[in-house]
Amino acid sequence: MTGAAEPRSSFAVRVSRSDERWRVELLAEDAGDELPVLERALGEPGRGAWPPPFVLVVDSRLYFVVLRHGPGGMVRALISDATMLEWVLAAEVVERYGIGVDTEGAFDDDESGWPGGDLDVFADDGLPADDLRPIVTADDLWADEMVQRIAARLGFADELAVAVAP
Repeated sequence: MTGAAEPRSSFAVRVSRSDERWRVELLAEDAGDELPVLERALGEPGRGAWPPPFVLVVDSRLYFVVLRHGPGGMVRALISDATMLEWVLAAEVVERYGIGVDTEGAFDDDESGWPGGDLDVFADDGLPADDLRPIVTADDLWADEMVQRIAARLGFADELAVAVAP
């Protein structure tokens, strides 16, 4: 008997929307790409419809990163666990975007870390920080499961599943 294929534990995708239709493109099967490559995948700031596309990276199911242009072309960044500094991409994101990491008290009994950066990164899509926070702080979810919940909430879950299928 053959079981369903396991979902990828790491991936990077670019997610965009035009005319209420979502498009998800696989950028890398492994989240090990360097941060400048992911930033370039955002495209030129101010081009296209609002809200702008975003890059979403899941690294080894342990944490995820979202990058997106904001007003004026600045890059907005969110990391689901800003305490994952032993991972190269996480450390680069925290350093480049000045995300504060308060490791004192950052872990509860289950050793869950804390999200950092712009929790309103999906607000223009209908998922404000108050609704995103319970997803990214859930102790019982892996990073890819958090991303699946976000995708379902925003309406691109099917497109994401197709893009990251093994």
